[in-house]
Amino acid sequence: MSKAFVKESDSDFEEEDEVPDPSPKGVKNYITPRGFKALQDELKHLRRDERPKVVEIVSWAAGNGDRSENGDYIYGKKRLREIDRRMRFLLKRLEAAEIVDPTQQPNKDKIFFGATVTYADEEDNERTVRIVGVDEADLERGEVSWISPIARALLKAEVGDVVEVRTPRGPQQVEVVEILYEDR
Repeated sequence: MSKAFVKESDSDFEEEDEVPDPSPKGVKNYITPRGFKALQDELKHLRRDERPKVVEIVSWAAGNGDRSENGDYIYGKKRLREIDRRMRFLLKRLEAAEIVDPTQQPNKDKIFFGATVTYADEEDNERTVRIVGVDEADLERGEVSWISPIARALLKAEVGDVVEVRTPRGPQQVEVVEILYEDR
């Protein structure tokens, strides 16, 4: 059958795979003020800049006629779905967010959400991590999610405490060297 007689709707291209919630069920979405602002900024950028540009391209491409072989139209519609999916995700995460300011932590002697922790492993290699929300974790910047194995092991520890971290290579002992609460 000729392609001309087959009705292709936009739903043929839709990807129904919603982005899963990165937090386990029943777990709060803790986030630092900086992380919350970054999500807001991304949402604002998508809503005010990115989406209008793509809508303009899709409108222009739709005016060119045959949409079935129009790459600008097909790609533009796909990109719009990606943007809309990301915006829905960000809205859900912002709605569920519980902002925790690490600088307001009353007990700075123990490790809690937002702490910047320096620890030493069994070979005396020191490493510094900051415990942040799921949405703002970035290992390259030394920021780990508060539900990660290292953060879970460190939570509520004090300087000098030795805690056990479950790693792919088995349990490993780490010693807390320093705890800071700063907004970096």
